[in-house]
Amino acid sequence: QASQEELKAAYRRLCMLYHPDKHRDPELKTQAERLFNLVHQAYEVLSDPQTRAIYDIYGRRGLEMEGWEVVERKRTAAEIREEFERLQREREERRLQQRTNPKGTISVGIDATDLFDRYDEEYEDVPGSSFPQIEINKMHISQSIEAPLTSTDTAILSGNLSTQNGNGGGSINLALRRVTSAKGWGELEFGAGDLHGPLFGLKIFRNLTPRCFITTNCALQFSSRGVRPGLTTVLARNLDKNTMGYLQWRWGIQSAMNTSIVRDTKTSHFTVAMQLGIPHSFMMVSYQHKFQDEDQTRVKGSLKAGFFGTIVEYGAERKISRHSVLGATVSVGVPQGVSLKIKLNRASQTYFFPVHLTDQLLPSAVFYATVGPLVVYFAMHRLVIKPYLRAQKERELEKQRESTASDILQKKQEAEAAVRLMQESVRRIIEAEEAKMGLIVVNAWYGKFVNDNSRKNEKVKVIDVTVPLQCLVKDSKLILTEASKAGLPGFYDPCVGEEKSLKVLYQFRGVLHQVMSADNEALRIPKQSHRIDADG
Repeated sequence: QASQEELKAAYRRLCMLYHPDKHRDPELKTQAERLFNLVHQAYEVLSDPQTRAIYDIYGRRGLEMEGWEVVERKRTAAEIREEFERLQREREERRLQQRTNPKGTISVGIDATDLFDRYDEEYEDVPGSSFPQIEINKMHISQSIEAPLTSTDTAILSGNLSTQNGNGGGSINLALRRVTSAKGWGELEFGAGDLHGPLFGLKIFRNLTPRCFITTNCALQFSSRGVRPGLTTVLARNLDKNTMGYLQWRWGIQSAMNTSIVRDTKTSHFTVAMQLGIPHSFMMVSYQHKFQDEDQTRVKGSLKAGFFGTIVEYGAERKISRHSVLGATVSVGVPQGVSLKIKLNRASQTYFFPVHLTDQLLPSAVFYATVGPLVVYFAMHRLVIKPYLRAQKERELEKQRESTASDILQKKQEAEAAVRLMQESVRRIIEAEEAKMGLIVVNAWYGKFVNDNSRKNEKVKVIDVTVPLQCLVKDSKLILTEASKAGLPGFYDPCVGEEKSLKVLYQFRGVLHQVMSADNEALRIPKQSHRIDADG
């Protein structure tokens, strides 16, 4: 947001600081020439409206992008953004044939009713009957991949296999999707399987208004019983910024009408739905609370009642690694009984394990379904997940340090050279500030501080930035913006990839002050709140 006048003032100030003619020592003169050239290169980029717009939006990678030479010099920042996106699209199209979007689901149904509903009296003489029998009674596997054909056409190949109590089958589907315009797309689907005959379908999506869209899905299912047509239409509308309303009509197999309202905010997700249909009619209410923590913890609960009975569900999910989310839900219903559903999302793959515990409403089954997963999770998190993530983070940091070692070494040498070149200017600034009882930086450190006793084994990694910080003082004020302080003159990153802070001990009006701020936090001193209590 700096104006051209502010850029010129900063440029002149740094030029005076790093000008080679101001230094007689040959080594200092060489260092000054290198820093002076860097300042000049930066000013060349920022003083040109076009290159500054490119750098502000995309950084160095934008300046290195091929193709800018054909862009008109008088274009605005918005036009430059469009041009950059066009160049990006051309590069993406060259890699179009190499991309796929694999998605998969594995579901394993487990029958554990023998844990709670046993026939001890009838089978006490049967060998092995003293141990509960837990068995897998159903399994489902599905997988799909996308193959972009052109920028508007995509082929989707999917298949699934299912088995339950020794019987099963599978199917394979091919869909061709075309984006017809910015407002809609169409999709043709062909399928075949051993349980059902050939399938032909057509799906159409269309934005009716900026806040309303419609989806229609027509299908013809061929089987030994003849042709079974089906039609599903969904009309959706944005009721407000965070709320969507849906109307669904389904005709054919299990005809029904459904209406629902979904409200999704930063901290919660709420759904209310009602369906009238054959054979199922129901009402459903669900709520999910999203905690704003690092692990993206969510707790949820729902109530569903209809002709089939009543089901109450409650559960939670939590992020356990960068690409993995683990969740568990307890389902209690009449006449369904008690079930525990465990789900693991790993990137685009989903692993689902529904465990049926009992056909009756037994308090013991509800208790163990609720407490058991919590105990297992916290034990696994403490003994396995947390040590694994810590080791993974250390490996990533080490890899990052190795890849940036030469660059950091260069930055360190430039920072040390800048500090040596600042000495004379800092001496004059301190003399001027002392004369008017102004702002004098006594000590300043930048890097990783360890204050927590639980982290006392970690190594403190800080550098002394007293001189470069004093050099930034002007008219008894020091103002730092919301950006990483590693880029300031005389600074460098002493601990790549780790959290950093700036700690400053300064004197103003003859009184000591102290402040610590996060790396990307704005800082303005002096402030009354930084004053050190003389009694403390």
